[in-house]
Amino acid sequence: MFYNLFKYVLLGPLLRLYFRPRIEGLENIPDDGAAIVAGNHLSVSDHFLMPAILRRRITFLAKSEYFTGPGLKGRLTAAFFRSVGQIPVDRSGKGAGQAAIDEGLGVLRKGELLGIYPEGTRSHDGRLYKGRVGVASMALQAGVKVIPCAMLGTFELQPPGRKMPRFGRVTIRFGQPLDFSRYAGMEGERTALRAITDEIIHEILQLSGQEYVDMYAPEAKALQEQERQQERARGRSEERKKS
Repeated sequence: MFYNLFKYVLLGPLLRLYFRPRIEGLENIPDDGAAIVAGNHLSVSDHFLMPAILRRRITFLAKSEYFTGPGLKGRLTAAFFRSVGQIPVDRSGKGAGQAAIDEGLGVLRKGELLGIYPEGTRSHDGRLYKGRVGVASMALQAGVKVIPCAMLGTFELQPPGRKMPRFGRVTIRFGQPLDFSRYAGMEGERTALRAITDEIIHEILQLSGQEYVDMYAPEAKALQEQERQQERARGRSEERKKS
């Protein structure tokens, strides 16, 4: 009930007015049955734009931090995310990856759409990063197709750190469903999972036109921060020499 209330009355119309989304390839989303929609992740807005434009309900795996905030604001945020179909996943600890897979498989076994970001996190600089193999594991275990998706423009309108998005227009592109039945029975083979994940990321790349970085996003972010710190240290050293 709350999902439909937000989608059709409260949030959906507002998002359509605010972002004026241009939709391409919507016919690639099946009218029924389980499937995975795998997309790039550039902004917090991505979580809400896709559910707003799809005819079917889609459930996303969301980081548990959205559901554990303190105080009244934290409770309201958690209630909101649950009402729009988000499932909390604890990304810390040894069993985090398997917990996410189990939650995703639960959605697929009910014949529903599952939304997932193979990169595992938002891009901090707008580029597309190496994918995690969880999406491949779920696709094989559930025996479902994967529909690649690209969000364009959401990074520019709401980059990391910006609470309220700017007004603007975004594009959402859905690619042809990817069938990985040729890998059936290979759920436990790392090389097969990596090949599937790389194919999914390649298709997202073709749809989005982003620059690709063959590195996991958190590692790249940490490396960039280290380089910035080194650059600042060199700058301070130069200033001391001049003085």
